[in-house]
Amino acid sequence: MTIKELKSTLPEYAKDIKLNIGSVLSEEGAPGLTEKQIAMIALGSAYATKDRTLINSTSRTVAELLSAEDVSAVKGATTIMAMNNVYYRFTHLVSDKSYDTMPAKLRMNLMANPGIEKIDFELISLAVSAIEGCGLCIDSHVSVIVKHGLSKEGVQSTIRIAATFNAAAQALEIERVGK
Repeated sequence: MTIKELKSTLPEYAKDIKLNIGSVLSEEGAPGLTEKQIAMIALGSAYATKDRTLINSTSRTVAELLSAEDVSAVKGATTIMAMNNVYYRFTHLVSDKSYDTMPAKLRMNLMANPGIEKIDFELISLAVSAIEGCGLCIDSHVSVIVKHGLSKEGVQSTIRIAATFNAAAQALEIERVGK
């Protein structure tokens, strides 16, 4: 099933999500991003939701746009953000700020050589960090993205994709367990 087919399976209460999926996955609906960036952000967002149906539908939809190397890089970005989002969200939220000064002692070599353009890695990382709720990581990725010259509109488009995919995963899970 593709994203287009998946949209038709979403329930009526998720009509806004159906419409948003249709819009955020196009260059017109995601200003500031290229078609390839949209595909990578969508795939990373799907991975971050952990919803198998959404992951499979997104993978099928972006298959023609992304190479095997691109898909591997998206998987890497999503996975390393899963680790970093937990760690840095902790250091940000814990009352004892001495944890901020301690070295993370976590391997993060992928961030230096992600296998895709740095801006693309940062966009995927931003989407995943938004889904996983790490404000410290969000700020860090936005800062790098802006330094690379992407507009605020491109940042907003990234978050709109992440938000819409997160909502789609929520609706899919409600339908699985809520009947």
